[in-house]
Amino acid sequence: MKSNDWKEWGGMVYSTRPDYKYDTGEEEDEEERLPNEKQSLRISLDKKHRGGKTVTLITGFRGKNEDLVALCKLLKVKCGVGGSAKEGEIIIQGDLRHKIADILTKEGFGKIKTLG
Repeated sequence: MKSNDWKEWGGMVYSTRPDYKYDTGEEEDEEERLPNEKQSLRISLDKKHRGGKTVTLITGFRGKNEDLVALCKLLKVKCGVGGSAKEGEIIIQGDLRHKIADILTKEGFGKIKTLG
């Protein structure tokens, strides 16, 4: 059940309608996870806006955020590096494109495209 607390409205000041429910936009419709063999992932190298540090970027994952975080954790453990998962992308520290492609292939991901 959504909270109707005015403090969480973030910009809405007042409404005279007593039945008004402000939509905070917190509940996003997450799409269902595709099976691994139908996933189409792109692995690329990225240096932009990272202070000159190199990261491996995995995009194209279709599924819930929990599944994305679980995949990120698996990759971090197998590669022995840090990283994060947010906004539909997995960021792994360092240039590990080929190692990540091998791991994803062993996990059953079908279409993997390594860029760069």
